[in-house]
Amino acid sequence: MVQPSNPDSSPKIHTPVLLEEVIRFLAPVDGGIYIDGTLGLGGHTEKILQSCGPSGRVIGFECDASALELARKRLAPFGERFHAQYRNYAEIMAGLTEMGIHKVDGILLDLGVSSLQFDSGERGFSYQLNGPLDMRMDKRSHPSAEEIINDLDREDLADIFYYYGDERQARRIAAHIVAERAQNRITTTSHLARIVTGAVPRKFQPRKIHAATKVFQALRIAVNKELDNLTVVLDTIAKILKPGGRICIIAFHSLEDRLVKWKFKDNPELHVLTKKPVIPCAEEIRMNPRSRSAKLRAAYMKG
Repeated sequence: MVQPSNPDSSPKIHTPVLLEEVIRFLAPVDGGIYIDGTLGLGGHTEKILQSCGPSGRVIGFECDASALELARKRLAPFGERFHAQYRNYAEIMAGLTEMGIHKVDGILLDLGVSSLQFDSGERGFSYQLNGPLDMRMDKRSHPSAEEIINDLDREDLADIFYYYGDERQARRIAAHIVAERAQNRITTTSHLARIVTGAVPRKFQPRKIHAATKVFQALRIAVNKELDNLTVVLDTIAKILKPGGRICIIAFHSLEDRLVKWKFKDNPELHVLTKKPVIPCAEEIRMNPRSRSAKLRAAYMKG
């Protein structure tokens, strides 16, 4: 009987969400050029390269240096068919220009946080793991979550929690944060989680999620400028995609999904392929519980 490998002997491999559905809507073909704007550990790109062989290519954009290194190793067997760029997906146009590529056949954005990021306490994405309050996908960028929490005024903090996290107790939480940081700088995830939990009266705390969930989500969005970066790509689709080229976007919360929905709908050059978002099946959710909130929307550029 073959024994399972030691889970600590190698990095966890991120399970690509809605993998078969992405390939179905992206419809890769031999010779095509595709962009994986959120390369992560390379799971989606690997499948795209397998589907567009023998000469199709993928350009992967990734701003997380650790993930990029692992993806390069995983995708090394594809040789020159894969090219990686250490950049945020908002810089797709600049990256293509440098390569002398004008337009591509397909674009994929998977807007979720990878297991590599979420399961590492030192990255500061999770209230469940104590670590520095960071949350930056790109370590070159600023501000960090610590800087936002300790430097912004109460109203700005409340706005972030409310608009990016739909946190109804935003003002109360912001007030408690400001009072606490006047005594001690807030530098760790566990410290922030305790403040949030203590700020929200028990009767207002959610039953199915941790009291700090929405605050941590909102901070991550603000730190990484996620909605701003997504808007940049959505506003430049026509400059990136060839006629007939396809775009697939996987969103994980309502703000992203709503933005994709309306940008697709309002773009006269796009034909929407998904009247309703495609969601994971029960089996995928069972195998990968983090996929449960994923929503895929797809469209193609009219000729």
